Amino acid sequence: MPLSYPVRPRRNSRRRLLPALLAALLAAGAVTGCSGEDGPERAVDAFLSGWRSGDLQPVGFIEPTGARLSATEVTKRIKALSGDLAATPPDLERTGDITVAGDIATARVRLTWALPGGARWAYENPVRLKGDGDQWQVIWEPGVVHEKLTDGDHLALRREPAGRAAVLDAAGEPIVAPRPVVRVQVAAGEVTDAPGLARKLDAALKAIRPALDPPVDLSDLPKRLKDADRDALVEVVTLRDEAYRQIKPRIYDLPGTRFPTDTLMLAPTREFARALLGSVDPAQADDLQAHPDRYARGDLVGHGGLQGRYDERLRGTPGVTVITERPAAEGATEPTGTEVFRSEPKPGQPVKTTLDVATQNAADTALRGQKRRSALVAVRISDGTVLAAANGPGAAGENLAFTAQVPPGSTFKMVSALGLLDRGAVTPQTTVDCPKTAEVDGRIFKNSDNFALGKVPFATDFAKSCNTAFTSLAPQLGADGLAQAGRTLGLEADWNLGADVFTGKISANGGPTEQAAAAIGQGTTVVSPLAMAGATAAVARGSFQQPQLLVDPVPGKLAPAGPALKPESVAALKTMMRGVVTGGTAAALADVPGEPVHGKTGTAEYDNNPAHTHAWFVGWQGDVAFAVFVEQGGSSTTSAVPIAERFLRGLAR
Repeated sequence: MPLSYPVRPRRNSRRRLLPALLAALLAAGAVTGCSGEDGPERAVDAFLSGWRSGDLQPVGFIEPTGARLSATEVTKRIKALSGDLAATPPDLERTGDITVAGDIATARVRLTWALPGGARWAYENPVRLKGDGDQWQVIWEPGVVHEKLTDGDHLALRREPAGRAAVLDAAGEPIVAPRPVVRVQVAAGEVTDAPGLARKLDAALKAIRPALDPPVDLSDLPKRLKDADRDALVEVVTLRDEAYRQIKPRIYDLPGTRFPTDTLMLAPTREFARALLGSVDPAQADDLQAHPDRYARGDLVGHGGLQGRYDERLRGTPGVTVITERPAAEGATEPTGTEVFRSEPKPGQPVKTTLDVATQNAADTALRGQKRRSALVAVRISDGTVLAAANGPGAAGENLAFTAQVPPGSTFKMVSALGLLDRGAVTPQTTVDCPKTAEVDGRIFKNSDNFALGKVPFATDFAKSCNTAFTSLAPQLGADGLAQAGRTLGLEADWNLGADVFTGKISANGGPTEQAAAAIGQGTTVVSPLAMAGATAAVARGSFQQPQLLVDPVPGKLAPAGPALKPESVAALKTMMRGVVTGGTAAALADVPGEPVHGKTGTAEYDNNPAHTHAWFVGWQGDVAFAVFVEQGGSSTTSAVPIAERFLRGLAR
């Protein structure tokens, strides 16, 4: 049974002490109520608490006419009046003192609604109570929710999306911009041979280059045409204009086809840095469920990559208007013309990257057609900016270029060689034996294809990527010499990149077998392509500088710059890395146009089967350092090196 709260009797002492004041207040028809557990304050507070919790049973209610009203009915009316805001009750706070005039008490209540998009709407309303004998009851009226509401009205939300800002390239131009597309449609009533039409469309779509990824599945097109109304247009696919023009002669005259044009927000190409950038899509069910206060149906939401990480910054703040509506004919509602709150939309702020369009296009093109997971990342040597981050196969997927954690294989001989040169253990001319196999504490190490060079200069061992020569030299690096050399190149450092990145983990303090394996990029050493590109840029520059991806917002303090590398060690290492191209395992790059190419190939075993290897190439040309990785790519000379060649030739165009 609802409880009411007793009216507290006025005390005689107060009348004796304040007769003049009381007379004046009574003449004005009002007094200020005092706090106390039996006063109107308690009834108001119980009402506000019950409103938030949805349980108003402890509160008594009457209508302005004096008729009693059940708590259940008041709960229904609050929900109805709240309309679109009913799912998120307001914060409620009693403000100031309660005034009492006769048997009527009036409280001021501050309501604060949390609106979608982060806006907050606050206002104060009066709540009246009536003293019935020694009890207080809330006088229910629509104005309790808002003073401009009447019976039958409700609050309604209108959202105005903010303009989503762009992710910018290094030149400050939007990477994603409005680009022309063609929608391929079929008029259902004009098709007499649906299977034949589907076959012709399928063949044409498969002829598009680069291939559509994922491919378009038209197996259900005949059924969709059969089930559609005769005057319906059935959507087949939306193509970029350049892709449509490739196949226009093959599909333009097919029965029933239509080709309306449109524009969509798209990157320069379908695969352009897709894994790094992420995507922008209409709000999905998961988005709406996880953030009902942030997104509404039809909103654009960033998913993955930079679009997801900086979604709040990019999308801005939507505008929100709260209006009142009332019932109309046939169960509909109509606005009353009353606007009770408005917040203007605030456009998003762009995110400016260091990506270079030409370099990114060259990287994407180099990976195009790869069937295995792969990555190519490029860094400008002079300032450390990330120029490109490409991942394959296809347009979507994981950003392996930044986050892969895989053994570097023989590309790590660049680090091992630097450590050995720094310690004076070798020079490029030092004779180091390269037998077919070498044993370290019972473990057999061998060279690719079991080759042997015999006793040759260390530079030759490096150019031909002789594993056994490096395992024999591993003890001279000491327990942590390899890790020390890697750290001077930025590996294992804490990079503030503004995106997830793995900077490597280098083997240290292992036994003789682990040291031998680590010297050739095996063992427990793991890296990412970006980590290796950064290390390669450090060799080319002569010191480490953290790669940078974002210009605005600046993600934080960069990792400290590394010390200057020993000039004589760097000079020797550069000579040896040039030898890899001129007379070693990357000879296919010797005739690439432009400045000399330096590099190091690598194959990395990733399990206990020596035939299972990742393929690598790291190197630089001019001011561009880069790393190529192909998961399960086998020999680097047949997978990673050709990708590097396509990339460099693409840059030279």
